[in-house]
Amino acid sequence: MKYIELTVHTTSEASELVADILWNYTEGGVAVSDIADVVALQSGRSGVFWDYLDESLTRGGDTLVKAFLLPGRAGEIPQIMREIYACRERSGGEIDFGTLEETKREIDGDDWIDVWKKHFRPIHLGRVVVVPEWISYPAKAEEKVILLDSNMAFGTGEHETTAMCVGFLQEYLKEGDVVLDVGCGSGILGIAAAKLGARLCYLTDIDPVAVASAKHNAEKNGVGQQVIVSESNLVDDTSMRADLILANITAEILVTLAPAAAAHLNAGGTVILSGILPDRMERVKAAFGGAGLRPVKEETRGEWCALVLQK
Repeated sequence: MKYIELTVHTTSEASELVADILWNYTEGGVAVSDIADVVALQSGRSGVFWDYLDESLTRGGDTLVKAFLLPGRAGEIPQIMREIYACRERSGGEIDFGTLEETKREIDGDDWIDVWKKHFRPIHLGRVVVVPEWISYPAKAEEKVILLDSNMAFGTGEHETTAMCVGFLQEYLKEGDVVLDVGCGSGILGIAAAKLGARLCYLTDIDPVAVASAKHNAEKNGVGQQVIVSESNLVDDTSMRADLILANITAEILVTLAPAAAAHLNAGGTVILSGILPDRMERVKAAFGGAGLRPVKEETRGEWCALVLQK
C-alpha cells in the first residue's frame, strides 16, 4: 500500500504539539525523529542502552515529525499546515516551532505499520500505565490502564509536561472529586483522573478536533459516562465548578486563565499546571497568587516545569 510521507521540520519543544495535529489526519501513524532522544539514548539517561549508534545521528538539526497519509488525504496537507501555524500563534511566541518547513514524498508502506508498532511499549507513570491497544498487557491490581489508539491525537505520556501532571494527579486527587481539564487536547489527563477515582470530569478545549478526539478516547477507555467534553473557553463559561483543575498549556495562556481558574475552583481545591518554561514560572505564580491560590509544590523535568496550587 502506498502512503504520502509528510515531514514537518520543527523543534524538540514543539514536536509533541505538531505530532498531535498530524495524528488527526493519519491512518498510518506519526513518527518523531528528535536529536534530544538520540543523545539521551547514547548517554544512558533513558534507561535503554544501544550496542551501536551511527555517529551521524548525534549531529545537530531540526526535529522531524513525520505523518504517513493515505494518498487520498494529500489534499488536506494545506489544512494540516494551517492548524500547525494556528497552534504556533496560540503559543504567543513562548514555544519555538522552528522553520515548519514541509516536505512530502510517496513511499511503499505495506509493512510500515507493523514495524512501527513494534517500537511501542507500555509507559508507566506511577499507577497509570499508557498501553498501545495492540499490545496485550496484564495489568496489576493497583494499575490504571489508558489505551493508546493507533489513530488518535495523543500525547504518549513520555513528554515531561504530561508525565508531571499525571504524577501530581495521583498525589492530589481525592476519591469522588470533580475535575476540570482545561485545554484537554486528546483527553489523557481527564481520562486518567476518571480512572483514578474522580466522580466527574469536565474536559474543555477550543479546538473542535481535540474535542472529538477526547470524546473518542473517553469511550475507548470505558469512562464515557464520567467524562463530559465541551468545546468552550474557561474564561467565558461560568457554569463549571471543580475540586481539582488541570491545565497543561503554555505559561502565557495560564497567566490569562488565573482569575477564571480561581472562580471555578471550590474552596480548598487544587490546581495542577504544566507546560511552563523555567523563566516564566514566577509570572505564573504571581498571576495565580493574585487570584488567591498559593503554591504548594513544583517540579522540573528537562526544559519544563509543573506547579501545584491550592485555594
